[in-house]
Amino acid sequence: MKYRIDSRYVWYNKGTQLVLMYFINSIPFTFDELPDSYMYDLEIIRLADNERRFDPEDLYKTSFYLIDELCHPLMFELDLENPEMLPSD
Repeated sequence: MKYRIDSRYVWYNKGTQLVLMYFINSIPFTFDELPDSYMYDLEIIRLADNERRFDPEDLYKTSFYLIDELCHPLMFELDLENPEMLPSD
């Protein structure tokens, strides 16, 4: 089975931080912090407003679930449909 990586702009930490969240088969596993200038980009804000908001506890739970299932893409080698979508860091 191949897994798919996606990324979306979302609000994080009680809606105080705009981030680029990474998902494997729709399960969040990490994010990239964005520069403050993104807070003034109305298109990115609109995209984030249409997504679910995440808190640190959400990411903690989903990351540990993926680790338990040996499916965390930053920790285990997986058969990925689009490995170029993984975060670079």
